Amino acid sequence: MNVVMPRRVRAWWRTRTPVIEGPLAWIGAGLVLLFLAVALVGPLVTGDPAARSGLPLEPPSGAHPLGTDHLGRDLFTRVASGAALSIWVGLSSVGIGLLLAVPAGIFAGLHGASWIDEAVMRVMDALQALPFFVFALFVMGLLGTGASDVGPLTLSPATKVVFLLAISFLPYFARVARSATLVEAQQDYVDGLRVVGVPRWRIVFVELLPNVLPPVLVQGFLWIGIAIFAEAALSFLGMGIQPPAASLGSIIGEGTSYMLYGAWWYPVIPGVALLVATLGLNLVGDSISRALGRR
Repeated sequence: MNVVMPRRVRAWWRTRTPVIEGPLAWIGAGLVLLFLAVALVGPLVTGDPAARSGLPLEPPSGAHPLGTDHLGRDLFTRVASGAALSIWVGLSSVGIGLLLAVPAGIFAGLHGASWIDEAVMRVMDALQALPFFVFALFVMGLLGTGASDVGPLTLSPATKVVFLLAISFLPYFARVARSATLVEAQQDYVDGLRVVGVPRWRIVFVELLPNVLPPVLVQGFLWIGIAIFAEAALSFLGMGIQPPAASLGSIIGEGTSYMLYGAWWYPVIPGVALLVATLGLNLVGDSISRALGRR
């Protein structure tokens, strides 16, 4: 039986390029799937990450596959909860950053070489010039590491980390969106649409935006791994999500104090989980970036 595909689908099928190819990319995909399985399935099958279910600093065993921490809490439960939190922070921070940066980058690109473009990009330059951890110290010193009331809203520590990361990502996403917009705005089809009287909003949202989004989304995928690592670093330094909440960074920070007592599993296992996430996301992101470049 012959299946007739629409014209656009046939065109896409002929020009498609595999986004994951090569052994490193497939290894990265496997690492990402492993981390997602721990983050999404782990909290559903394990108990309360704050529950004391064993003796302090028990080594890995049948009852506790990854051992326990210094309070007798199951380490697999806490690592799974921390992985889920890392995924939420990574996706939320990158998503908010894209929602804010893409319109700003497109707006600046449509007004290239004008005072509007200069104003938008100078703001982004100012944000990029401020070191991330200096900015984090300032914000966390101002608001504290606990829950903060901002007007009628109460911001949890995780929410503050998300917005902190999203603001830090703005310059990078805005620059990519602006560059892609400058390239697309010079194409002949844009001038042709203007000549035939197509509204400006339709040109931007229907024609320009689908061509601008792919490189920006690739950058966003790469920055999810950076967001996960940055959240863990902030929590490790005491500026992010703090105990008793389970964060990979805070678990590593607590575990380093007990390595001298022989509890090697305490900091190593959450460190391996963090390595799996960041390495896998970077390998897959590099493959997607190469595939997009060939297209």
